[in-house]
Amino acid sequence: MDHFDADVLIVGAGGAGLRAAIAVAEADPSLTVALVSKVLPMRSHTVAAEGGSAGVIQSTDSLEAHFHDTVAGGDWLCEQDVVEFFVSRSTPEMIQLEHWGCPWNRKPDGNINVRAFGGMKIERTWFAADRSGFHILHTLFQTSTKFPSIKRFDEYFCVDLIVDDGRAQGATVLSPVTGAFTAITARSVILATGGAGRVFRQNTNGGVVTGDGMALAYRHGVPLRDMEFMQYHPTCMPGTGLLFTEACRGEGGHLVNKDGYRYLQDYGLGPVTPEPRNKTMELGPRDRLSQAFWHESQKGRTFETPGGDAVWLDLRHLGAAKIKERLPLIREMAIEFMDIDPALGQIPVRPAVHYTMGGVPTDIRTATSLPGLYAAGECASSGIHGANRLGSNSLAELFVFGHVAGDEAVKFSRGVSASDSGKLIDQAKASAAKALSLRDQKGGGERHAVLRKEMALTMEKGCGIYRDAAGMQATCDKLAELKRRYREVTLEDKSAVWNTDWVTALELGYELDVAEAVAASALARRESRGAHQRLDGYENRDDAHFLAHSLATYREAAAPEISYGPVKITTSQPAVRAYGALGEALEAKKDAAHA
Repeated sequence: MDHFDADVLIVGAGGAGLRAAIAVAEADPSLTVALVSKVLPMRSHTVAAEGGSAGVIQSTDSLEAHFHDTVAGGDWLCEQDVVEFFVSRSTPEMIQLEHWGCPWNRKPDGNINVRAFGGMKIERTWFAADRSGFHILHTLFQTSTKFPSIKRFDEYFCVDLIVDDGRAQGATVLSPVTGAFTAITARSVILATGGAGRVFRQNTNGGVVTGDGMALAYRHGVPLRDMEFMQYHPTCMPGTGLLFTEACRGEGGHLVNKDGYRYLQDYGLGPVTPEPRNKTMELGPRDRLSQAFWHESQKGRTFETPGGDAVWLDLRHLGAAKIKERLPLIREMAIEFMDIDPALGQIPVRPAVHYTMGGVPTDIRTATSLPGLYAAGECASSGIHGANRLGSNSLAELFVFGHVAGDEAVKFSRGVSASDSGKLIDQAKASAAKALSLRDQKGGGERHAVLRKEMALTMEKGCGIYRDAAGMQATCDKLAELKRRYREVTLEDKSAVWNTDWVTALELGYELDVAEAVAASALARRESRGAHQRLDGYENRDDAHFLAHSLATYREAAAPEISYGPVKITTSQPAVRAYGALGEALEAKKDAAHA
């Protein structure tokens, strides 16, 4: 087995991983960084982000407003001290990105341009047309290449963490190109592996988003927090999950049902306001818009497509010039995949799973409960999203907490000495042997593709936009069955070189563990909050019993154990979560009380 010794190991090379690597290299160029990615960095899922990144820049905006929008958007399940830190650091990070070359859109006067995003009462989303993630990732990747201390392991798959002496000390990685394993030892480890949206059938996520980092930490005793909160994005291409960015609505797009009616006014998001100021209707938070779609579907007000029922996204009134300038990728997608020019025709859309609000719990410095292990980005539960993430906060989260994770890993690595490398390599060899056994076993004839399909279907059925105990229990039972059947998987391909069959089977093991945490956490939360909505007698928010973070603890031969931890509240006490005219009335009442 090959061995590479680093000071800091980073698993994942998307936005958070690259930002962490740059932070380490800048803080101490003498430290060696091993940057592991199962795809080339520019194929990381950050590249798919379209809309933009949130940061206070206008004189009419404030850190307090960003804080309040985020906490209310998260239905008061946010760690408020972490949100305060986040909103104070997001704008400096985006200014730094511009210094590195990110081409943020600007106004005619030269100032940064910002667009409206759902759940935010004022425009604060920085953007690079509708290819923000593409430009951000290019910027970070180009910047990372300037640092010789960053050693890239592109197209390496992380099989297991190396944990010794009570702390994370590296990982066992597999090169699908050669079929060979490498033990990467390190004094600290940062997980930046993204979310777990692929455990659902219709999702917006790339094929690499399989919950790897979450499962790696989970199997080593780190609980997963708030996994029941899976965000559905309301405007996706039916049947494919391709995302029509929230920027479509931020620029003034409308959602209408099959009768041409702007239905969101029936769900507490209205009334309709005159153009061009579209501040209430389609700019509600994603959970509310997805839930409104579900109700429209139940009432028979949607229309059928080959990919499921849908409503219309109408951009025609924006005009061809604005669409070409602000939404060029959306125009290209609609024409290429649906033969619809959005300047001339309406686009059918429906919700699809988009984002994992939960993940590996971290403190304000990105540290997990396992010493030496840090997490940043979507794989982490940093505490800023609560029960529902606001659009454009997630890209900013990558930079803010990727930077922090890098700085903290440097401090930790300087303060510890390496364990005996022979002992760590022996542990890596044991992990490699276990992975090889999955490839080589005769098994019982189960096919991982079949198991994956059944997993995605049961997750969609039992843990969808609305849930009930019977459906969630059925999903939990089905996942337990699938985990038993997973032990009988037989691979068609037994080769060592470029065996994608093998890698996909390994990913499925991660997905099943994470899916089980999602379903068990959802079943245990007997209330409705944010993206977790129930139909079986728990339709209301219950702060008395469930203003708390769920914690799923891994048990190899049994369902996860679910417990709860406190929520950090600093200045914003739980209140009515309201948008549209009601939200404005409550804001006016609050302002009058403080006058």
